[in-house]
Amino acid sequence: MTDELDGMYDTFKALLDSFPPAEAVKRLEQFGIPPEIVQQIRERHEQQTIRIKELEEPHAVILGNRDTWYTGPHAKDKCWPAVADQLRKDGWPEDPAIRSLDDSSTRVVSLLNHPKEKRFSTRGLVVGYVQSGKTTNFTSVMAKAADRGYKLFIVLAGIHNGLRRQTQARLVQQLVEPNPSLWSQLTGLEKDFTPQENPASYFGKSNKTHVLCVVKKNATVLRKLAKWLEKASTYLEDCPALIIDDEADQATVATASINPLILSIMSHLPKSAYVGYTASPFANLLIDPSAEDLYPKDFVVNLPQPAGHFGTEVLFGRHALDGEDPEQVDDGYDMIRSVPKDDVPAVRPKTRADVEGFEPHITDTLRRAIEYFWLVTAARRVRGTGNPHNTMLIHTSVNTAVHNSFKRPLEFLRKRAAQSLASPDFLSGLRALWDMETARVPAQDFGETKVPFEELVPQLSGVLDSCRIIMDNSSSEDRLDYENGPVVAIAVGGNTLSRGLTLEGLSVSYFVRSVSAYDTLLQMGRWFGFRNGYADLPRTWMTDELAEWFRHLATVETEMRRDIDIYMTEDENPQTFAVRLRTHPSLRVTAAAKMRDAVVAASSYGGQRVQTHYFHTNAEWLRGNIAAARTLVDAATSNARRVEKRAADGRFVFRDVPHDFVLDFLSNYKFDKKSPENDAELIGNYIRKRVTAGSLGRWNVAIVGTPAGKGEDFTFAPHVTVGRNNRARLALENPDPDFADIKTLMSRRDAAVDLTGDIGKLTEKEIAEERRKQLPDTGLLVLYPIDKLSRPSPSKTLRAPLDAEEHVIGVGLVFPKPQDGDSTVKSYISADLSNVNIEIEEEDYSLVDGEDA
Repeated sequence: MTDELDGMYDTFKALLDSFPPAEAVKRLEQFGIPPEIVQQIRERHEQQTIRIKELEEPHAVILGNRDTWYTGPHAKDKCWPAVADQLRKDGWPEDPAIRSLDDSSTRVVSLLNHPKEKRFSTRGLVVGYVQSGKTTNFTSVMAKAADRGYKLFIVLAGIHNGLRRQTQARLVQQLVEPNPSLWSQLTGLEKDFTPQENPASYFGKSNKTHVLCVVKKNATVLRKLAKWLEKASTYLEDCPALIIDDEADQATVATASINPLILSIMSHLPKSAYVGYTASPFANLLIDPSAEDLYPKDFVVNLPQPAGHFGTEVLFGRHALDGEDPEQVDDGYDMIRSVPKDDVPAVRPKTRADVEGFEPHITDTLRRAIEYFWLVTAARRVRGTGNPHNTMLIHTSVNTAVHNSFKRPLEFLRKRAAQSLASPDFLSGLRALWDMETARVPAQDFGETKVPFEELVPQLSGVLDSCRIIMDNSSSEDRLDYENGPVVAIAVGGNTLSRGLTLEGLSVSYFVRSVSAYDTLLQMGRWFGFRNGYADLPRTWMTDELAEWFRHLATVETEMRRDIDIYMTEDENPQTFAVRLRTHPSLRVTAAAKMRDAVVAASSYGGQRVQTHYFHTNAEWLRGNIAAARTLVDAATSNARRVEKRAADGRFVFRDVPHDFVLDFLSNYKFDKKSPENDAELIGNYIRKRVTAGSLGRWNVAIVGTPAGKGEDFTFAPHVTVGRNNRARLALENPDPDFADIKTLMSRRDAAVDLTGDIGKLTEKEIAEERRKQLPDTGLLVLYPIDKLSRPSPSKTLRAPLDAEEHVIGVGLVFPKPQDGDSTVKSYISADLSNVNIEIEEEDYSLVDGEDA
């Protein structure tokens, strides 16, 4: 019976190639198969769909109960096996790399419509990581969709020729070349779309091939494609089409021309699925979901971060999110080098008016970055493993005239270095640089072995001889080309290098460009990605301010991905949620044009922890906060219903303090403006709203220090003395003397300081549950006296002494999660920045409306 059932299930799977699941079941019944056998077949298929829906990765937010018709590859498939075979040849391990890719691409295909449905218009979004293999993922999705009968594949590949060409080459290599008889191409390596005379030759019933079209997001090109499809409409009624929008947040959302043209193309395709791929979905998730637009109404898929991927958090660290143990949040690798503020005018003009005639100066910092790049290239030649190419990126401006001005001084530096290889002083300087860098980031931490300087020296002459200085921008003919042998290149560029285009073997970046949007900043990070065989060697030079922006962005990015995962488990769907995005005082969430549908979201502090990690270090600012803290403790001592002194721990808890004293403290304590989540006015308004609703009328005020009596005491009030905490600042090479970032203040234990019982081993979730039981309407405010010197332990290499002029008062607030509805005040941005005028460089979208080039 089992063999018979297996055979019939195979018949059912074959029917699924031609019919949606419900129709395939009807066909089985028409064949006269007994109802009990049909039921068993349906149950087996349902088990397969549940397996796909319940994959641990990737997570997805889905509209309704979409019919999961696709349950994975079949033995007779041609396109997906060819992709997998190519990846194996390229050295991809079966587990976890290919298995993870198989699962994630199967999940995406399962969310598309069955190609035999009469009409459909699906819209989804896949969120990946910068330089993490998104192209390979959508190539796999295309392969599996082709194996099941999708006919037309349109890939929107950025706004620059370089990315379009690179994408065409990859798709031809992985899809077309292994199965040339299965594919027709409307575009080529050197040519974007041009209308073909006879649509029937591509879409007529006699043509069984899949059709590949890789186009730029250029209005002229897309207009031609839309008109051609309109003329071919007779042949498109039964043509299932998959539109892949690579870098979906770029131009698609931001421009008045591209967005309507994509919608126009879809209108000529009665059976179409639009799937955007991006690592920075800020703009896509801010589209008005109710508009006739490209909001991902059907699904959002959150791809997992691949093993070995260098991302924002890995390089820059991040701040702890609500509910995280700060000890588990890493500071990132010691791979970021500081560009002094005084260097910036030497490498980029201050204003647009200064562009003409600008002459860059090779500063000591830039020279060190370039010399380190040459050393890395030599070391990689000694190792002889990994990607054969070596690239350095210099990105100071989007202006092509500024790029071109670097040519002469960089060529001069290269020639002078080649002539100095016999100089003991020059080699001594290189040795010192190499020894310093390899000491700061030990090779053994990445499973590598340090290359001795003596082994580098014989390679340096060849490295310098082969090193090309390339100005890669929209006006230059000299472009990066990795198709004709190993490349050693210092690439100076702007937008052409900042979106999608893979810089092969990128090891060193010098980055001082100013940007004002999350997505632009994230996409600028070409140093993200895989560094097999040289994971210990990459370095990025940037200003301390930019490094802080990236650290904040890592927090935003992690929070956004966590929100998608949370919503997946809360019966939300893409039309009922808009991912909350943290605001930053210096960073707009995304460019103003993309934000036309955005609103200031009404959020709340319910169930959240808020803590200070940015501080000024000047005495006046700090003394004001000390006074505010002492005033609060004085009031708490007099007005609390009970005071608990825990001398052995250096802790006090003042229970049931009236909320008025907390509000007075918030009006007097100064939060650093770089902490928008610590907005005293918003927090105060929230507390007032909750008090009106019958909550937060009473607060527990706690002091968390160390045991007193060791010579490092801090007195808040008579008989209220504790030892000071040690909180070192993040180390910066050019620190602002009046600013410190300690990164994280509160521990999990601190957030439970006012709970009774054995709380030492409780998880974050269990602490939240205990707070709900014990203190459902009581807030917690924690004061931390921090020693002004606060020296780091020797193992904390990315930390430096706090060195404040006065002792610092840190503050943590823990809000109970309301039982019935919450008050809303918190200003996250969610899916109109108006009248924005910032003298800062934005992405250049002029190419999308220009003539195709």
